[in-house]
Amino acid sequence: MATQTPAGRTRRIGSAVTAGLGLMRAFFTPGARRRRQEETLLGLLGQLTLMTEEIHRANLIQQYRLTLEQMDRMVDDPSMAEVASTLSGLSEARRRQMIFANRQYGNLLLSHRVGACDWDELLGHLRVLCRNPLFAEYWDRTVEHRRSLPSDSLEAQVGAAVDVMLEELADDPDEWWIVGPSSPTERKS
Repeated sequence: MATQTPAGRTRRIGSAVTAGLGLMRAFFTPGARRRRQEETLLGLLGQLTLMTEEIHRANLIQQYRLTLEQMDRMVDDPSMAEVASTLSGLSEARRRQMIFANRQYGNLLLSHRVGACDWDELLGHLRVLCRNPLFAEYWDRTVEHRRSLPSDSLEAQVGAAVDVMLEELADDPDEWWIVGPSSPTERKS
């Protein structure tokens, strides 16, 4: 049995085909082609930016891995610690503790730099670390190391936050979970 298509229905299909051809022509016009090229280039540029950021994070992690290897050598071999440490008047055991305190701080800073924790999480971890008297001693002994940091650098901002935390902890150690600034730019005068 043959199917019959009513005449009105043929016109609707023909109209759809005509409209589709019109869209196809518009899609392949020079302006549309240029727009597609620009969209493609913008997409590629976005991907390249993401790859560049990921490579930067990978380089930070690799550099920190090398630093950790050196710290491990310093902890294992006191003669290496003597060469690398700028802190004087420390026993061998105390120097190892200072190296480890530095390692903990560096690990937290790296976690923030690579996006593993945000600013608030970083502050939370630092609040806990600042409760440790050995870390407070390490921080006090290395104050000169931080003076040459550019004030707008992340490490200077984190250092200022730790300074505020330690100062506030000295005033009221029972309120340790609320010490320190809430934003990277907030500093105590």
